[in-house]
Amino acid sequence: MSWILCIDTTTENCSVALTKNGTLFAEKEQREGQQHAGLLTLFIEQILAEASITAKDLSAIAVSDGPGSYTGLRIGASTAKGLCFSLGLPLIAVDTLKAMADKVAKSQEVAEESLFYIPMMDARRMEVYTAVYDENMNEVEAKHAKVIDDNSFEFYLSQKKVLFFGNGANKCKTTLTHHNAIFFTKAYFTATNLTSIAYQSFIEAKFENIAYYEPFYLKKYLPKHKTKKIFKRS
Repeated sequence: MSWILCIDTTTENCSVALTKNGTLFAEKEQREGQQHAGLLTLFIEQILAEASITAKDLSAIAVSDGPGSYTGLRIGASTAKGLCFSLGLPLIAVDTLKAMADKVAKSQEVAEESLFYIPMMDARRMEVYTAVYDENMNEVEAKHAKVIDDNSFEFYLSQKKVLFFGNGANKCKTTLTHHNAIFFTKAYFTATNLTSIAYQSFIEAKFENIAYYEPFYLKKYLPKHKTKKIFKRS
């Protein structure tokens, strides 16, 4: 029996999911944001208790690999690595954007058979983290940061329907107005999106080197420096 714990902290959501032999068993999430550090280990304890198992019963731990929130990715990766080190478990890294596309493609609410799938993660202003997948989940365009304008994805939109989704998609609706553009606003990302790919990776023994693993940040972190206010005496 394989129990896989899935962790996602790439967006404002903090979530964990537990699968049993590839089937979702339980999930915990908090959508209010910026509470990952305080909630993640608590959620893990709660979900293991719900399954009446301990961390020693786990077969592997999967973590959302990014891109996404720099701080969120660090929290998720450090927690997953710590558990794997202490328990002697394999670590599975799941491509966040591909997991999003895989989940949406399998949704019964997606009626079109032939589509390009374009997940979008909000990167502030009109920039998104994105990639392009075909209907067979082949990566057509690799992960990258993109500033959206009127001509974005014109090559794909000129060929067939393109499905945009993720927490960065809504802000692009007024810019991407091509008749082939479809926006799937009901989709949001949680650890449950990882489960299918994580289980397949477990079967194929596609594991990370725990000591050297780092999430896919995509962009370098630029810390904000506080500026000192200088007051002149009158």
